[in-house]
Amino acid sequence: MRQEISAGGVVMFGNAILMLEKFNGEWVLPKGKVETGEKLEEAATREILEEAGVKAEVLKYIGKINYTYEDTWKVKECTDKTVHWFLMKSRSLACVPQREEGFIDAKFIHIDRACEIAKYDDEKGIINKAVNEYTTKDRQDVK
Repeated sequence: MRQEISAGGVVMFGNAILMLEKFNGEWVLPKGKVETGEKLEEAATREILEEAGVKAEVLKYIGKINYTYEDTWKVKECTDKTVHWFLMKSRSLACVPQREEGFIDAKFIHIDRACEIAKYDDEKGIINKAVNEYTTKDRQDVK
């Protein structure tokens, strides 16, 4: 089984969270593979910039999730994936989806709606954890 390490972020702007819509209609958080020699924080920041065109600042590490998936398109084998998540903030609502990666939309979604539209339960858990960690002070600093 292949091993894969990724990093991503729950990017906040005020009371909204950055989410990406995939070509199949699924809404997800931005994340991607950690490159050789790259720190987790660097990978999360880079992936958010690549996938959504958003510059984000890391506030704190909020945890990791693990899952196994089968890549039936390219590799045709199972991958054990660990995703490290960071609570992050943006100073702008401007975002552009990376179409080459299959994203058709990128937008900041109100925190109350983000969990409703998130496709995966583990990402819903990360969103809830991030919202609980995101203090009123953090929200005011963004404005």
